Amino acid sequence: MDTAIAAVITAAGSSSRMGGGLKKEYRPLGPGFTDDAGKPLTVLGAAVGAFAAIARIGLIVITVPGEHPGKLPASAETGEAAARAALPAGLLAPGGRLRIFFVPGGSTRRASVHHALALIEAWNPAFVLIHDGGRPWVDAALINRTIDAAMQRRAAVPLLPLTETPKEFDESGVVTRHLRRSSVGAAQTPQGFAFPEILRAHEQAAERELREHYEYTDDAEVWGEFIGPVAVVEGSVENKKITFPEDLHA
Repeated sequence: MDTAIAAVITAAGSSSRMGGGLKKEYRPLGPGFTDDAGKPLTVLGAAVGAFAAIARIGLIVITVPGEHPGKLPASAETGEAAARAALPAGLLAPGGRLRIFFVPGGSTRRASVHHALALIEAWNPAFVLIHDGGRPWVDAALINRTIDAAMQRRAAVPLLPLTETPKEFDESGVVTRHLRRSSVGAAQTPQGFAFPEILRAHEQAAERELREHYEYTDDAEVWGEFIGPVAVVEGSVENKKITFPEDLHA
């Protein structure tokens, strides 16, 4: 392929905490947010557009709702056609340097990412970024910072410092550990990884899930369990994740 870097944008979730209706990734960001053609810019369109603007990224795979046991089937309102409609038209223009593909997601976020990585394997990139499609305000500085750290350290995750003192507690509601703010942080995306290793780690994670019904929180955890250390880069306070309707207006 013409670049060593690919990106996965996750948009296969149900958006259940948005209160029903249109998936959060397909919702418009609001007044004042438009693409180059004047079309309202969606959450997904903004997220994908940020990665498409990075010249060293040549392939993007977007996960969309797919049919699998235990979840509602994909529909015209949630599947690939809806995802395509949520993107600025210029991103899908034929003949450009950027390749964009869509892949049906799995029953969990990790499984959806695994589906995307399996598709990307045919292009054999050296590195991959994995980003939540519900984070539309990611910027070029954070993307490039993560790429550079992944190239140097093989795996990188953006962290934000915590402003509150964190506590660890057990199922009975009793504090078990008093953690230091200086040594913990809130993880963001994109998270960057050497491609062959993160694909192998997801394959091993899938096997563990089958054995133990375990669920991973993010891709950094998958890497950390099966490959090794994950480097930390500075996160961005602007890189907020949309979870509830009010987040679109925050």
